[in-house]
Amino acid sequence: MNIKNIVERALDLFFPPKCGMCGKIGDSYLCNKCTILQTQLQINKHEIVYDKYFNEILFIYEYKDIIRDVLINYKFNDKSYICRTFAQAMCDNDKVNEYIENFDYIVPVPLSRKRLTKRGYNQVELILRMYIKNKEKCNINGVYSLIKKREIKPQSTLNKNDRATNIMGAFSINRNSKYCYDTEKKILIVDDIYTTGSTINECARILREFGFESIGVLAIAKD
Repeated sequence: MNIKNIVERALDLFFPPKCGMCGKIGDSYLCNKCTILQTQLQINKHEIVYDKYFNEILFIYEYKDIIRDVLINYKFNDKSYICRTFAQAMCDNDKVNEYIENFDYIVPVPLSRKRLTKRGYNQVELILRMYIKNKEKCNINGVYSLIKKREIKPQSTLNKNDRATNIMGAFSINRNSKYCYDTEKKILIVDDIYTTGSTINECARILREFGFESIGVLAIAKD
């Protein structure tokens, strides 16, 4: 057993895993009861897209009821451990795994430096890190080909038209990432909540204008 595994086991001893959905302490971040519940709530809806800068999208859940509550708790109440709950749910979801395996690179929607400092973590990035870690055979690279270069008004406070205007020009290519130049590769953008699609579409626009042609989207929940 390597040092990393020893440290993780020690942390589990002092801070035992807690189910991110019901809060039950046990040996997993997704208890048996909530595993069944979240499976029942999955919609796993796949759509081919013709009027956006991305080509296709898969939604795992609808943004309502307990899924909405857990996502809000995760993002705004310093519950970073919930990333393990969503990562485990994704690992156990065959449709999600099959979809992800169609891509070469997976990139989280980035946060601005100010928002990242305030929250302490990028909620989507943490889920992807845990997903890749938990998959024994994962042929996809988690990359950071995008950066958010300026702070914007919270999208949730705006209507559809204002959201598109608000997000325009907020992202740019991270030229320090070697992966951003592999434009022949298939790239998957991941976000937690899809409402109007303005944020995701702006990310896809930047990637497409840089040269990427095959762009997909994975959203944890659709509002």
